[in-house]
Amino acid sequence: MSSYEKYRNEALKNDPELKAEYDALAPEYDIIQAMIDARKKLDLTQKELSEKTGITQADISRIENGTRNPSLNMMKRLAEGLGMRLKLEFVQENKAAK
Repeated sequence: MSSYEKYRNEALKNDPELKAEYDALAPEYDIIQAMIDARKKLDLTQKELSEKTGITQADISRIENGTRNPSLNMMKRLAEGLGMRLKLEFVQENKAAK
């Protein structure tokens, strides 16, 4: 475990408000990480993915660093450029009954 991961886990454990905010952003970060992982697994640079998708390298960079919120259409183009298909799923949350 990296020192950042240790710090993050400790901070989330000790600050319920921070954890709530972190959990609220988890879906966005999961999508970003999945995209980065897929691109790296294929040994593609952002520029190469840009050439395959027609999406600018700058936009791919912004998506990966979390400063660009891509449309569903853009995500489908990225998936196609990675030789994949986009799968969107709604999952029932397991929350304790109130």
